[in-house]
Amino acid sequence: MSFLQALLLSILQGVTELFPVSSLGHTVIVPALLGWHAIEKSDNFLPLVVTMHFGTAVALLIYFRHDWLEFGLSVLGRKSDRGALDRRLFIMLVIATIPAAVLGFLLEKKLKHAFATPMLAAVFLVINGLLLLLGERLRKSDGTVTLDTMGWESALGIGFAQALALIPGFSRSGTTVLGGIFVGLNHEDSARFAFLMATPIIFGAAAHEIPKIDHHAFGLLALMCFVVSGLFAYASTSFLMRWFKAHDQGALAPFAYYCAIAGFASIAWLNLI
Repeated sequence: MSFLQALLLSILQGVTELFPVSSLGHTVIVPALLGWHAIEKSDNFLPLVVTMHFGTAVALLIYFRHDWLEFGLSVLGRKSDRGALDRRLFIMLVIATIPAAVLGFLLEKKLKHAFATPMLAAVFLVINGLLLLLGERLRKSDGTVTLDTMGWESALGIGFAQALALIPGFSRSGTTVLGGIFVGLNHEDSARFAFLMATPIIFGAAAHEIPKIDHHAFGLLALMCFVVSGLFAYASTSFLMRWFKAHDQGALAPFAYYCAIAGFASIAWLNLI
């Protein structure tokens, strides 16, 4: 993988992992559109992808550092009303993480092999956009539930929504935010819960690949991937949290339109090349 290819994929990973537009779908589609058919066979592809994911996870950990610190203190037994609420929220996150972790372990390879072709990823990107748009249109509640009052059933439902992202073209953050607003959370709380959920999932996915790679493959290129993906992930998270706070109505609509247009355009282009 060349420096330019690694740089572009690092930016792509840092942005699309958090934006509700499917990072996996873009990772499958973009190289095909650019004619980079051989990069997945290169020796440094897997190490660089792993470092990109670690960069994204570290960015999320830094952005939500106060939340994770409060979770740690609450689990260690800090006795206060806020401590009890933080401990409860942490338990909800654990519950919500279970479906994607279990299904990912059992089905991830099968799903990737079955659906990780550029054309199918483009089709699912269109479906992802339609799903986001339909979810916004069908939304009935306006933040009637908060993160402090959400029940375990709702957390589990959000977890199953996140598991859709195992299919290239479906967005992890998009389906998770959509799951959150369907159980009654507003967009800001849904996004916060989605990004907190994503942190251990992304760390776990990256750590799962570490034993498979040649550690001698790490170098300055990997460091660049780590830093660039992390910086763009942090900037994306900051932007999205402000966006969802300011746009509680129809916040997912622009991303839905983007997914539909990008998916249709990719289908057309892939049919021409």
